[in-house]
Amino acid sequence: MEIMIRLLLSAVAAYLIGSVTVGMIVPRLMGTSDDVRKEGSGNVGATNVLRTQGKLQGALVLLGDLLKGSLAAGIGVALAGSAGGSVAGVCAMIGHCYPLYFGFKGGKGVATAAGVVFVLFPKSMLILVPVFVLAILATRMVSVGSISAAVALTVSIRIFSPPVYVAACCVFAAILVVWKHNGNIRRIMSGTENKLW
Repeated sequence: MEIMIRLLLSAVAAYLIGSVTVGMIVPRLMGTSDDVRKEGSGNVGATNVLRTQGKLQGALVLLGDLLKGSLAAGIGVALAGSAGGSVAGVCAMIGHCYPLYFGFKGGKGVATAAGVVFVLFPKSMLILVPVFVLAILATRMVSVGSISAAVALTVSIRIFSPPVYVAACCVFAAILVVWKHNGNIRRIMSGTENKLW
């Protein structure tokens, strides 16, 4: 019974942390945008904030989203081990994509997922970071880097064999990221996707 309570606490805390939409908060605090979802691509992620609000705010949003994923997973691990961390990781990603505080309209979960994976499955970063960077350099599209990293995450599970709960969380992260990029995939195929530079 105690472990179930700990898992429930992990899930609730992680969802609430994930719902803290940094991409909305930073532009408001800096007085540049009341709702970044009405600008650019309409996304609250670091890439859209970078394009519409500038490098500093883009960097702050990226850091904030990474940290909230890591914090949520870390709390889950502290409460209930790898199972708690994995449950918390999933709930943090859901919170980011469907935030309680901002009408359930959030981001695509890439940076938050990266923060979760960094805590639960750090070895995977040996594969994910180079794949992400090289894909962006090759295409100039952040979306391609994100999708490529999601696919690489499933490959890293095969290579490093993390605990089953962690593997399940990582598979969820990969599926969520690819699914949230369905519009980007259509634009990539039609040749209309935005490029970073």
